Amino acid sequence: MRRVPEVIDCWFDSGAMPFAQWHYPFENRSVFERRFPADYICEAVDQTRGWFYSLHAVSTLIREQPCFKNVICLGHILDSAGEKMSKSKGNVVTPWEVLDATGADALRWYMYTSSPPGNVRRFSKQLVDEVVRKFLLTLWNTYSFFVTYANIDKFDPGTAGNLVSVSELDRWILSELNKLIEGVTRSLDDYDPTGAGRNIEDFVQDLSNWYVRRSRRRFWKSENDADKQAAYTTLYHCLVTLARLLAPFTPFIAEELYQNLVRSSRGDAKESVHLTEYPEANPNLIDEELSADTRLVMTVSSMGRSARAKENIKVRQPLSKVIVKVRSKKEGEGLNRMASQVLEELNVKELQIVDKLRPEEFQEWPMLDEGGLVVAIDNTISPELADEGMAREIVHRLQTMRKQAGFDIADYIETYYQGGDSILRVMKGFNAYISQETLSRVLNEGIPPADAYVKSHVLNGNEVVLAVRRI
Repeated sequence: MRRVPEVIDCWFDSGAMPFAQWHYPFENRSVFERRFPADYICEAVDQTRGWFYSLHAVSTLIREQPCFKNVICLGHILDSAGEKMSKSKGNVVTPWEVLDATGADALRWYMYTSSPPGNVRRFSKQLVDEVVRKFLLTLWNTYSFFVTYANIDKFDPGTAGNLVSVSELDRWILSELNKLIEGVTRSLDDYDPTGAGRNIEDFVQDLSNWYVRRSRRRFWKSENDADKQAAYTTLYHCLVTLARLLAPFTPFIAEELYQNLVRSSRGDAKESVHLTEYPEANPNLIDEELSADTRLVMTVSSMGRSARAKENIKVRQPLSKVIVKVRSKKEGEGLNRMASQVLEELNVKELQIVDKLRPEEFQEWPMLDEGGLVVAIDNTISPELADEGMAREIVHRLQTMRKQAGFDIADYIETYYQGGDSILRVMKGFNAYISQETLSRVLNEGIPPADAYVKSHVLNGNEVVLAVRRI
């Protein structure tokens, strides 16, 4: 087959595409019948009276039916100010500028998720940069966190399917993962890549900012017990599943995740993520009640942190009590089941759940009300709570100093300190806690050796000199 140089009419040629590509009806009848009509086509809105029309016109003339079942009709791309791009205006963005700076996957993801296909969308390098910062870096940092600690503990992905976790946190994220698979599959079946992409974005935020953050101690602890293995197994499964879900959207990043997480440890694995089966949801792992309870905990925790911020009280400072007025008996039951998470998130000693609250009785407490859900925090700081808060602040400063000194996260250290009576009381009273959190073999009062990394700090008006030295 060869293309003739003459063109009768370009729109007739384009409309004849479904037939001409197979040289139908002169040959390839069987393959044509299998492929016709197409599942979908995709073009910009200006093709409504162009290609879309000519395709239907020619197809109706020859086959008395449309030649495609679905269409993704794209809106036009504007500049960052919402103006149509034009060479004369000088507001055209050269694609290679974006591709060289952020990569093709970032550009793809922005196009998928910035607005539904039929809408116009603004475009600039800065807007694509936002995609990198808010989504791709969050995903990559979660992956890097897993790889770092998995290598330290020599986690074997071959065991990833053999452990059943009893952790509420693991069961929750696996439930969310399977809900994600259902949602993404449903959106793609409906030719809605924007909805699918935004679902993935939401899940990655939950995975990073709730699951991983709340599981950090499980990865940090020295004992390699069943709970730590369950955390590794759960996070590994989430990341591998994300790689497979993302393959149609961000093929390069998905491949990188897959090659390192799967191919590097399993010789029998498919050569590429793009050769694997798309994930299928397991409805038996979806727990709607647990999902609703966790969302409530997230909301209460966010409100509680905002209440603390109103009083400029850091979350590292423990407080005695939080009172939550719920809107229903079901909310109260769910919050009661998840009380330990609320206490840990807000760093308070006691959670009190009520169905009525008289704000005038708690006028001195920072309080937030969102649609009848009320969170009030006791802002009274006793001397004992103040000492515990200072201990947490010291841990924070020592962790920062470890990074500044260039220590590896698994390095054990010696810690030295000098300060007044308050500092000495806290360092001795919270010796075990500070040592465990900072991987300090010993806490030494006195002048540090010459090879230690030293910094001076002021904590609640108390001067303290801290030093760290790798063992």
